[in-house]
Amino acid sequence: MGPIVFRDKGYRFYFLSRDKQEMHVHVVSADGEAKYWLEPTIKLANNFHYSEQQLSEIKMLIESHQDEIIDAWLERFFDES
Repeated sequence: MGPIVFRDKGYRFYFLSRDKQEMHVHVVSADGEAKYWLEPTIKLANNFHYSEQQLSEIKMLIESHQDEIIDAWLERFFDES
């Protein structure tokens, strides 16, 4: 697992260290894992074991932290000076 961007409601939101594809965020908890694309809109990319209710909650958390996630992504992958 790479750098953790934030934690909320038992979920950890993080990036993989060398995973420099389209802007996205990974999420993991005791119940499963998922990956969400951030652009052009927040969209589920992969889901392993989360229910629809959990996916809705995760998406709302990403939406409420979207600026923080994008800033962290840009700093992590494009501020390599």
